[in-house]
Amino acid sequence: MATRSRDITSEFNNPWQSSSRAREPVELLKPAIDPAGWYPADFAERDSWMYCLSAPEIAELHEAVAAVEARGLDLKDVDKDDFLLPTLGATLAEIADEIMMGRGFALIRGLPIEGRSRYQVAAAFWGIGAYMGEARSQNTQGHLLGHVKDIGGSYATGRGYMSRDALLFHSDRADILSLGCLQTAKSGGDHRICSSVTIYNEMLKRRPDLLEELTWRFYRIRKGEIPPGQPQRDWVREPIFSVEQGFLTARGPSAPVFKAQSLPDVPKLTEAQKEAIDMFAELAKEVSMGIDYEPGDISFVMNHVTQHARTDYEDWPEPERKRHLLRLWLRTGRRPLQEDVAQALAGVEDENTVFQTPLDAE
Repeated sequence: MATRSRDITSEFNNPWQSSSRAREPVELLKPAIDPAGWYPADFAERDSWMYCLSAPEIAELHEAVAAVEARGLDLKDVDKDDFLLPTLGATLAEIADEIMMGRGFALIRGLPIEGRSRYQVAAAFWGIGAYMGEARSQNTQGHLLGHVKDIGGSYATGRGYMSRDALLFHSDRADILSLGCLQTAKSGGDHRICSSVTIYNEMLKRRPDLLEELTWRFYRIRKGEIPPGQPQRDWVREPIFSVEQGFLTARGPSAPVFKAQSLPDVPKLTEAQKEAIDMFAELAKEVSMGIDYEPGDISFVMNHVTQHARTDYEDWPEPERKRHLLRLWLRTGRRPLQEDVAQALAGVEDENTVFQTPLDAE
């Protein structure tokens, strides 16, 4: 089945172009033919993953924001029907198709930041996200709108998005991760992405024995993040690579796998598992490319087929200039998943979670 390749950039010069590569149903431990299996060289001539907003589209966004602001709506109560985009909406549907069924990532550039209130910027970000999927909770506090900002956290002991630490290649616990750039760092904080499909195919060519190791279910820590109705234990088990109804999905072997090793009832990784994880990590770096954020950028990565990472960074001394990205975890339900993977990609909540959309980091 081929992805659509309609030109949605005819009104002005825009690098965006939908993928025309075909995908075929995948069989585990056999080559994956998928438009999400890309290399950085594929984009050497054109940033076809970037869509630049036009002046009329920005005006349409501003009108939609003004409408929800006039109604005094909390962002968590705003859905697609509240955020009307008569023209841009069709383009966002095309971009959503490309994210879910095409190359697996996209970036929208040009959302105005200066002169706009935090609510207005967040509402535009939230409204665009509503055309991509349904917001899911990112922590047990019920944050549907998250903030990637250093508030003194540590990747070693907590959630990395609250720190300045480097984040290894990983995938988040939702179908789509979206980041909206408000402010970049003084230095560092470089965002990198890579194709999980490409990692899979490269491992299959080079070390199929290690690829097979990653098809088994690994232990992952989830202390304090146990959804209602699930067993009250501090770990879950998921494969790194899995196939369901012909769709390949990858869950990066990242921090939760390593942190689970500290739990007394979790068996230690075998030498073969360690070697397979190391190869995954090395290949992720080898086939990755950087995304240079500008304020007003909105990125999307499809966690089933894309890994992302971040370098450590130095912040500006002024509080208002600190690196700050808005974050959404979005559910689409458009691709089949194994049951344990589907549970992992349903967001984070526990029995006490109350959903909220804070306008700054908490």
